[in-house]
Amino acid sequence: MALQAFRYQAVHCNTYAAYLAALKTDIDTIQTIRQIPFMPINFFKYHRIGSTPQEAEVIFESSGTTGSINSRHYVADAAFYSANARRIFEYFYGNLADYHLFALLPSYLEKGNSSLVFMAEDFMKSTAQPSGFFLHNFNELAQRLQETCSQGKKTILLGVTYALLDFAEQYPMHLPDLIVMETGGMKGRRREMIRQEVHETLRRAFGCQVHSEYGMTELLSQCYAVNSDVFQTPPQVRILLRDLNDPFAPAERATGGINIIDLANIDSCCFIETQDIGQQLSDTTFRVLGRYDNSDVRGCNLLLY
Repeated sequence: MALQAFRYQAVHCNTYAAYLAALKTDIDTIQTIRQIPFMPINFFKYHRIGSTPQEAEVIFESSGTTGSINSRHYVADAAFYSANARRIFEYFYGNLADYHLFALLPSYLEKGNSSLVFMAEDFMKSTAQPSGFFLHNFNELAQRLQETCSQGKKTILLGVTYALLDFAEQYPMHLPDLIVMETGGMKGRRREMIRQEVHETLRRAFGCQVHSEYGMTELLSQCYAVNSDVFQTPPQVRILLRDLNDPFAPAERATGGINIIDLANIDSCCFIETQDIGQQLSDTTFRVLGRYDNSDVRGCNLLLY
């Protein structure tokens, strides 16, 4: 399926086709996924990446940092994005209707056009009530969490890392049945911390499980780390590592730059060369170790390599 998507996008995605032409890629010689050239993720900042003439139903924009150029993902089918995100969540966690979802995403809500907010809002339509978004009203959030957890209900607190840490400092409480799901991102508001340190801080504050979500504006699929720092890929996603110094060579070791095949990106580009550095543990599991030097600090990462 990935090879079929490659041959389709090599023709119909103008930006990707131009990139392949600049590399002098002979499309007919690509016979395995490891031969596919991956498009640098920064192209989403400067080009409209699309493989369909259909007008975008929604445009997702990265949060970025002050003075940075934000990526834009023109999504032709918003319903497909929602269905894909729900399918992935339920692949790892079971029925959405069994959960209460509270989202602590202040910077994303204030910015607007966030794929993460869009996903959380869509999830809340299927989750049990009460669910909802919170900006800086920590007191109300603490009360809601205590109420649902005390009743033995499955509860997830989804949040950007800096906001979760702020909340944990001000409202520590013992909620062993709570799942805190961090999405990464200090946004320059706190010192950078490695993921293990973040998780340990949140566990001490709430006595609960801490999970992670790995997603980005440029990808329509998500990966999840279930009570650990090891991310698992859904069936439509494949991680391949490239050499840290040569983007066109496969990594010789288990550590390298992360290339992602996301088949959900069929209307944009499925083959993305990210600026993340990772460790591959198996065909379906990986860790995120950090970022390349001089690259933007993305919301999905916690450590500068």
